[in-house]
Amino acid sequence: MTGQTSAADRLFFDLSTRVKLRVTGADRIRFLNGQITNDIRKASETSAVEACVLNPKGKMEAHIFVHADGDTFLVDADSALGPSLQARLERYIIADDVQIEDVTGRIAIFHTISPEAPNLPVSNRSVSVDRFGIAGIDIWTDVSQSDQVVAALAKQFRACDPQCAERLRIERGIPRWGRELTPEIIPVEANLEHRCIDYEKGCYIGQETISRMKMSGQRNKRLCGLISADGSKLIPETRLLGGPERKDAGWITSATRSGDREIALGYVKRGFNSGQEHLEAGSGETGSVAIRVVELPF
Repeated sequence: MTGQTSAADRLFFDLSTRVKLRVTGADRIRFLNGQITNDIRKASETSAVEACVLNPKGKMEAHIFVHADGDTFLVDADSALGPSLQARLERYIIADDVQIEDVTGRIAIFHTISPEAPNLPVSNRSVSVDRFGIAGIDIWTDVSQSDQVVAALAKQFRACDPQCAERLRIERGIPRWGRELTPEIIPVEANLEHRCIDYEKGCYIGQETISRMKMSGQRNKRLCGLISADGSKLIPETRLLGGPERKDAGWITSATRSGDREIALGYVKRGFNSGQEHLEAGSGETGSVAIRVVELPF
């Protein structure tokens, strides 16, 4: 796809604004496995797992990455979850030997699109993680060393600022908290089943809904790719209309220009999301845009 980052591109991202929590205590493994959709035992000091935190109805309360650091776990999530994530987890600490500490201000995170860790002049921890649908490495270091890390990475990679990162994640079909991931969404609807859900690990909050959806194979809506038919700009939160009766078919969540195309992510309702469907974005009053529904990534 024109404008898509290729495997040969070497990019780095500053993710230091993400909220970071340190989870300690003798019961940390059992506790976290009861809170998240993935198996925490897969997390190591060199490899992170991606997971969701759900409410009892199976809807999203957080989207996180977790890796081990000695006898602790480090959790990171979108900065918007800073005010709520720690409180959400601590709500379920009853008689568990678990402590959760916010270390956001002490640790910096950088991410590189690269299968191997870069050479850096400062102490750091390298963790394999897939954040953009491409093999990558997280670099965790003390915040005081951020400038040195940036200078070293700039010699080996091209900096990808927030606008660049947003375009890349849309092109790759990666959902983001506050856009595709909200308290009204079930992870399976956001195509997170293979990335975030372990069906064998045992019980966790919200599991009943997830298991029921797996058995039925039914989703009321699904995250899809959308392409503007005539190159008109696509606007987030615009409703989608489908069929001769122009029924409500979903909505746009994120949009960007990629090469010579206007593309977007959006939730498309069952009956309109089989792929290569043609919908409209908007209404006759404000002007509508013909769009094509495609599988992700673009």
